Amino acid sequence: MQVKHLLLIAILGLTAACSSNKEVIDENLSEAELYQQAQADLDNKSYTSAVNKLKALESRYPFGRYADQAQLELIYANYKNSEPEAAKSSAERFIRLHPQHPNVDYAYYLKGLTSFDQDRGLLARFLPLDMTKRDPGAARDSYNEFAQLTSRFPNSRYAPDAKQRMIYLRNLLASYEIHVADYYLSRQAYVAAANRGRYVVENFQETPSVGDGLAVMVESYQRLHLDELAATSLETLKLNYPNHPSLVDGNFEPKQDEADGRSWLSKATLGLIETETPLPPGETRANQDVVRQFKDARSEMPQDLLPKDENGDPILPEGPKEAEKGRSWFSYATFGLFD
Repeated sequence: MQVKHLLLIAILGLTAACSSNKEVIDENLSEAELYQQAQADLDNKSYTSAVNKLKALESRYPFGRYADQAQLELIYANYKNSEPEAAKSSAERFIRLHPQHPNVDYAYYLKGLTSFDQDRGLLARFLPLDMTKRDPGAARDSYNEFAQLTSRFPNSRYAPDAKQRMIYLRNLLASYEIHVADYYLSRQAYVAAANRGRYVVENFQETPSVGDGLAVMVESYQRLHLDELAATSLETLKLNYPNHPSLVDGNFEPKQDEADGRSWLSKATLGLIETETPLPPGETRANQDVVRQFKDARSEMPQDLLPKDENGDPILPEGPKEAEKGRSWFSYATFGLFD
C-alpha cells in the first residue's frame, strides 16, 4: 500500500508540474493589495503563488511598509513549498540585512527548522527509514543553527522548541557515530573504531550512545591487545552502564566475532581443505613468491652459464631458504651479489 501511495503522489506531482504555468501578477496592484493576496495564498496553502507575490512585492516596493515582513514570510513560504535551499538563502539574507530586527529570531528558527526537515522527505514519511544511518550533514547544520538561536536569543519564544530539537539531533548524531564505529569493527579497522567510540564518549555526554561508545572502545582495545586501555574502558562501562547489552553476567561479550583469516574454501570444508598454509611470523606472500621464482629460474638455468669448480663441474647456487629473514627481493634476484 505504501508503494501505491508513493506512485500516486509521484504521478500527481509530475502532472501538476507539467500543467503549471508561470503566474502573471498584475502590475497595477498596490503594495497593500499585493500583500493581501500573498496572505490569502498562504492561508490557502498555495505556497508557489505566495512566493511569486512576495518576491514581486519586495522588488516593486523595496522600501515599503511591508518590505521587511514580506522577506520574513518569503522564508516561511519557501519552507512550506519544500524549497529548503531557497528558504535558507532567504533566511540568511534577512539576517544579514536586518541583524537588529525584532523578529530576526524567527529567521534563525526557520533556518534551523528547514535543515531539520531537509532529510525528512517524501520517502521518510511513508517508509520506516532509520535516520541514524543516513548522512548527518543536514542534522549537524540544524543543530548548529538552533544553537545560534538559543545562544543569541535565550528568551525567544522559539528557544524552548529549538532546545528540544537539539536534544533529538544530538542523540541522532551520536547514534550515527556508533553505526560508523560498528562498521569499522566489522572491517577489522580497530584503531578507527576506537577513535569513533572515544569521540562519542568525549563529545556526546548524556546521550544514550555513550555506553555504546565505551563498548566499542573495550572491544577495539581488546582486539588490539591494549589490555590496560581495554580494562579501564570496561571498568568505566560497568560502573556507569551496568545493564548495557554487551555485559552478560558481568562479563563483556564483543559484538563482532574474532577475525578468521582462513580462505572461504577452508571455512566451507571446516578446515579439511587448506588452500594456503598459515604464514610464519614475519613472513609475507610476496617473499614466498620471490623464493619460488628464484627456484624456478635456478632449475631452468643452462649448465654452461654456471661457474665451474677445479674439476670443471658446474657450481650450483644454494639459493635462499624459505624461512630466511632480512633479505630483499633484489638480493634474491641478484643471488646476493649486491648485498
